[in-house]
Amino acid sequence: MDHIILNTRVAPEWVDYNGHMNDAEYARVFSYAVDAFWEAIGLDEAARDATGVTTFTLESHICFLSECPEAEPLTVKLAILDRDAKRFHLFFALYRADDTLAATSEQMLMAIDRETHRATAFPEAVATAADRYGQRNSSDWPPQAGRTIGIRRR
Repeated sequence: MDHIILNTRVAPEWVDYNGHMNDAEYARVFSYAVDAFWEAIGLDEAARDATGVTTFTLESHICFLSECPEAEPLTVKLAILDRDAKRFHLFFALYRADDTLAATSEQMLMAIDRETHRATAFPEAVATAADRYGQRNSSDWPPQAGRTIGIRRR
């Protein structure tokens, strides 16, 4: 079950010498999508201040699939692949206006106690709010999920 989590547009300053969105800017868009997800499930700045819980990204993997020119409208969809009390394994898909899949980002994110900088459980209200996003069955993961990087040898 995928949910639209962010709508944006390729900003002029994101375009590189190749005439399309720079690779670092894909990471920026996915970072904005993570922030939008936290806000959607109640872990915005005020909640982080009130609970003392923040989040760290443990791992991120981007697959670049299509160029995005300046001013291109972009939509990011979210799927929860897995989660436990302290972690979310998320999958984001970035689409161009014509529904071309432009990039994906698989991320592992963890709840962190601001004082100790150690892992902690997400607040109950946040965990409950995340329930409405469902969770994909592992047999239904996108082909870009769970990949490793390596040069294929014959």
